[in-house]
Amino acid sequence: MPLHSVTPLSDHALLGLWHLTEQPADLLSQVPRPELYSQLQPTTRDEARTLQWLGGRALAHALLAQVNPEARAVLRNDENGRPYFEQLPDYAVSLSHSGQWLAGIVATRGRVGTDIELIRTKAQLLAPRFLSKDELANTGDDVAKHSLYWSAKETLYKLHSRRGLVFKEQIRLNPFELREAGVLTGHLLLENSRSQHQIHYQRPAPDYVLTYCVEDARPPSF
Repeated sequence: MPLHSVTPLSDHALLGLWHLTEQPADLLSQVPRPELYSQLQPTTRDEARTLQWLGGRALAHALLAQVNPEARAVLRNDENGRPYFEQLPDYAVSLSHSGQWLAGIVATRGRVGTDIELIRTKAQLLAPRFLSKDELANTGDDVAKHSLYWSAKETLYKLHSRRGLVFKEQIRLNPFELREAGVLTGHLLLENSRSQHQIHYQRPAPDYVLTYCVEDARPPSF
């Protein structure tokens, strides 16, 4: 099953979901210049990782075709692992995968971040490593809430687009009540600055959580 859904997030950004059921050859047939992406794909014996990588490229190009049907570009990763369209430096891209689901955002400007997570006990077991004392108290024993905390922090990490952030100390979330969908308030506590961000979340499929953040980084007009 290829592209599952496309949701406009603003006048310049699209969110896409892809249910990954194809084989590598099927995914290569859905990207431009398949011979190039065949060379670019990471060398691994893990077929699931290959499928997720190729699926991410197929999703990104499907969204690009809707954002700008005339655009021609190659998706690469920078030194921080952030995906970007080589020929479209002003565009923003974020991709995530978990299990059989892929999530992606393509925007013609600004900054974006997204993350999709399968709800599982792993996040709860690792919680002391990425949650502050107050955040741990807010999660209680809720497995889904632990996964949502992790996903939201991953989204802010991708929005910041720099390696080295300490999730427990530099990415914080205000307490919240878990619903089917909503908005979380997050904070990036950097060495020389602090910023507040709105992170949207939803349940895109049973046992999954999805978070995303889209910000217009254009200079203010006077």
